[in-house]
Amino acid sequence: MKRILFVCLGNICRSSAADEIMRLKVEAAGLAGQIEIDSAGTYGGHAGELPDPRMRRAGAARGYNFTHRSRKVRSIDFEQFDLLLAMDDSVYESLSRLAPSVEALQRLERFADYLPEHFGYDYVPDPYNEGAEGFELVLDMLEEGCDNLLQKL
Repeated sequence: MKRILFVCLGNICRSSAADEIMRLKVEAAGLAGQIEIDSAGTYGGHAGELPDPRMRRAGAARGYNFTHRSRKVRSIDFEQFDLLLAMDDSVYESLSRLAPSVEALQRLERFADYLPEHFGYDYVPDPYNEGAEGFELVLDMLEEGCDNLLQKL
């Protein structure tokens, strides 16, 4: 079994959406039971909350039901997951400091490494302080990035 953890700041927009998008792609590919998905945030202030209502609305318009409850990432996640995917450089740096060993650090990657160049970003922007178009852009990025990640797996 391959275990993947998506990580952003608060786990209420980007990583929680990636969690559900990837889960559905894994199921559609007939790989449920072979790939396990979860998400977390480096900031614990939203622990237990559903994803941001704007992300849930944007996702629902595409057929997604974002119901993941936010949680803070833990150092043990480096032992429990084969791959931790950071949504931006700030999250990557926070996770780098949290990694309990050099071996654990090798499980950390940037989600942007799975994004096509046409987006013009080397990170997934946080839509929290953006309008509806910010959430749409992030969903576009997550859908394509998850497709590319699934192909690699």
